[in-house]
Amino acid sequence: MTIAAKFEIEYLQYLDAEGNQIRDDLPAFANDLEHMVGLYKTMLSTRVFDAKSVALQRTGKLGTYASCLGHEAAHVGVGSAMKPEDVLTLSYREYGAQLYRGVQPREVYMYWGGDERGNDYQKEPARHDFAWSVPIATQCLHAAGSALAFKIRKEPRVAVCTVGDGGSSKGDFYGAINIAGAQNLPLVAVIVNNQWAISVPRRIQSGAGTLAQKGIAAGLDCIQVDGNDIIAVRKAMGDALDRARNGEGASVVELVTYRLGDHTTADDARRYRGEDEVKEAWTKDPMKRLRNWLTAKGVWDDAKEEAWKAECDEWMDNEVNAYLETRTQPVTAMFDYIFAEVPADLARQRDYALSLEQKGH
Repeated sequence: MTIAAKFEIEYLQYLDAEGNQIRDDLPAFANDLEHMVGLYKTMLSTRVFDAKSVALQRTGKLGTYASCLGHEAAHVGVGSAMKPEDVLTLSYREYGAQLYRGVQPREVYMYWGGDERGNDYQKEPARHDFAWSVPIATQCLHAAGSALAFKIRKEPRVAVCTVGDGGSSKGDFYGAINIAGAQNLPLVAVIVNNQWAISVPRRIQSGAGTLAQKGIAAGLDCIQVDGNDIIAVRKAMGDALDRARNGEGASVVELVTYRLGDHTTADDARRYRGEDEVKEAWTKDPMKRLRNWLTAKGVWDDAKEEAWKAECDEWMDNEVNAYLETRTQPVTAMFDYIFAEVPADLARQRDYALSLEQKGH
């Protein structure tokens, strides 16, 4: 029998669920304990931010919100591996990556509060990243287009897109990785496999043994990573970004994690998944894993944890107040930023809406 092709998918992990180091070949960045403490602080900040966000929604001060609980290592690992000049195109849950790249919580809240000005990030390097993308997987095409522009301009930049396990089954994802392989584009496609595409479990979404292997058909470098191990995430992302930047092609990186919360605050995950499954997932909590490793290294303890949480609480209070104090846009804003030249029918609607506002309706 003649074999046309064979492939293998590497699985990368450095820390087990308890934070025990299972490999001796730590990447160089992981030996910088001050840097690792910084990564943990960002993860903890992200979790504090997430809890505050859900509380805001539950008290009627925020619209529907997509929690990132359980994704902290995956998201911070992605953001911390990128260079400032790289571009992030994401869906609607990757706050850890955004916070690392300078997005402010007040901007997140403006967006989920229905104010598109939240997409106008004010700080670098997030300022040149893409806005949130709720339509599933369309951001992958945005990343492929950006990567093509980088190649044409001969810029040493990489486009990074994030997509969920369900989103990796969309044609947008396949189209993006196919063109990336065909044109040797500087693209890293990250599949954040949190096991659930809203109410559809991973096991019936795809017959593939891994989601990483979807990149094989496109000719991409592929790897599956323990998405709750930030060392593994950062290492895999760093390698993929270096290859892309050096003209060695695009990659698919699958980060295996778990969505510990509901899909959004409009969802009740208890309707479709069992309590035992969620309890089991909590034993693999990315926060516990890194905290235990840092504690064993003697660079973190309970006092430092509580002190940083207090700083995070103060930071979040300031961000929430900034959001709540933001002046509402005029009603005309919904008409002013769609067309360069407003069509006649929308102009009439704009005038009518303005007249109602002036009458106090």
